[in-house]
Amino acid sequence: MSTSTTPATTSATSGPANPKGRVILASLIGTTIEFYDFYVYATAAVLVFPYLFFPTGNETTALLASFAVFGAAMVARPIGALFFGHFGDRKGRKATLVGALLTMGIATFLIGLFPTYAMIGWWAPLMLVILRLAQGFALGGEWSGAALVATENAPAGKRAWYGTFPQVGAPLGFIIANTLFLVIALALPSDDPTRPSQEFLDWAWRIPFLFSAVMVIVGLWVRLRLVESETFTKAVKAKRVEKLPLAAVFKSNWRELILGTFIMLATYVLFYLMTTFTLGYGRAATDAPIPGLGYSYNNFILMMILGVVFFGVFTLASGPWADRHGRRKTLIVVTSFIVLFGLLFVPLLGAGFVGVMFFLIVGFSLMGMTFGPMGALLPELFPTAVRYTGSAFAYNMSSILGAAVAPFIAIWLWTLGGGSPFWVGIYLSIMGLITLVALLLSRETRDLDIER
Repeated sequence: MSTSTTPATTSATSGPANPKGRVILASLIGTTIEFYDFYVYATAAVLVFPYLFFPTGNETTALLASFAVFGAAMVARPIGALFFGHFGDRKGRKATLVGALLTMGIATFLIGLFPTYAMIGWWAPLMLVILRLAQGFALGGEWSGAALVATENAPAGKRAWYGTFPQVGAPLGFIIANTLFLVIALALPSDDPTRPSQEFLDWAWRIPFLFSAVMVIVGLWVRLRLVESETFTKAVKAKRVEKLPLAAVFKSNWRELILGTFIMLATYVLFYLMTTFTLGYGRAATDAPIPGLGYSYNNFILMMILGVVFFGVFTLASGPWADRHGRRKTLIVVTSFIVLFGLLFVPLLGAGFVGVMFFLIVGFSLMGMTFGPMGALLPELFPTAVRYTGSAFAYNMSSILGAAVAPFIAIWLWTLGGGSPFWVGIYLSIMGLITLVALLLSRETRDLDIER
């Protein structure tokens, strides 16, 4: 191992400990902003971009093209994980988190300023891809750093509870992003329930992207007040900082990298089926070539926001449960229910409003219960010297295997089923079984020393 230190990390060791409220707010607000930015794009990918950036003349093809760009960000996430993970393990968590937040905020703001296909032709989707890659690059470093800020500053026996706070950023980001889109849609109503109004398409879709700048300023103010975690500063004092964290983690913790990647798989697939595919399926007309549920955007997004409230509640509830019963046992039970949930897509989505609402509540509740413990489990798999790199790489490699292809595969399976979501549910169940195998091969991390 390297014995080198840096001025940044050395000076950090003399700083005061982070108060509880500051730890919670810093880990929560950053991921809320990052996921807000991500959801703004995800919503626009369904609602706006097929019309403005991919006008192919075929709605399904345009939607697939928009989802392909959505998935491109997932490819950039492991690269961002390696980049930010390297500096997070070498220089500390604080500066890395500030850099990730700035990168995401700038990319999102610039998307809100971009000309469309009608203005500059294929340069528009090309530039959209570049900024989408920048978003993925930033998110690749954000999550792990926020999780480490929470867990490395947590009191004994409460790491999973503290680890849920960066996770709650996902439902909060979803609610803020989609509420803003909904308010704009209500202010500029459309005569066609399957298509936004012309004013919405002309200019109003840019507002949520530009609003990101305000949120980033708030997030930077909070994060710049952080001091480095005691766990990391102890590693610096003990000269346990790696020169090449990536090489070290592949050499000594390759098994944890593989297990962590597949432990996250079902979570990612469920996450993007519930937030992206479901929105497209819910809004598709019942008499379309590939039929859906036929809800208007306004009505269905309200139903989804209600479901996401359960996402947030059960994310927080999962922390104390995982601290009491263990991460592994909790996730084995929840993943088993995810497998079962995948088999219920057709009966639930075919049961009218009550069935669809129940589908959303159950799906998002399971999402909270599986997503919450990951804030503690993935960091706990790795020792301090490579924790940022290891947890970020596993988390974001899973994004490629799960999230990057999930919306695209779901659209294909929806088409294959002639409008039925049956095969989409089977896809989720299969991914859940793979995650169950990874969990059964893993060990419990609740009682591991976070300062090891």
